[in-house]
Amino acid sequence: MSSEKIVIAGGPSTGKTSVIKAIEKKGFTCFHEISREITLQARKEGVEQLFLTDPLLFSRRILKGRVTQFKEANAHLDPIVFLDRGIHDVIAYLDCFSTKYPEEFAKVCREYTYDKIFLLPPWKEIHTSDNERYENFEEAIKIHDCLQKTYSNFGYDVIEVPKLPIAKRVDFILNSLM
Repeated sequence: MSSEKIVIAGGPSTGKTSVIKAIEKKGFTCFHEISREITLQARKEGVEQLFLTDPLLFSRRILKGRVTQFKEANAHLDPIVFLDRGIHDVIAYLDCFSTKYPEEFAKVCREYTYDKIFLLPPWKEIHTSDNERYENFEEAIKIHDCLQKTYSNFGYDVIEVPKLPIAKRVDFILNSLM
């Protein structure tokens, strides 16, 4: 029996990481976002912003990492596991920035499926940018819309998480699973 795989998705600076950490503190297994480590690794290789320089290479690396996470989550013994972003986010970002990608990306999205998708909306009051998160708030809105569309196009009923304090967002997510 495989674990139920729950994705916490959202554009940049919507509170995903804070929500995942709070869920983890409640004793659930969580898989963390990998894009920052891929960005930092690219910097070590001399590329400041790999997504901007070579979005397809960046996306291939993300896709590979998220498939690995999916397989680890699927093999987990816990009944429920949470993932900070899903495989489908790769296509959403590429579509959002009008970047062509091979059919294999969509094939991977059809092959690896999740049980529920929770989407955190853009929230101007908590939005920040930094060295790895360079998107402004308007781009965050655009990314949110692309995420919603991509997951819906792959047949998911996306559940939007209300703009609430972290503990209440976690309660909303956990109550939605019961």
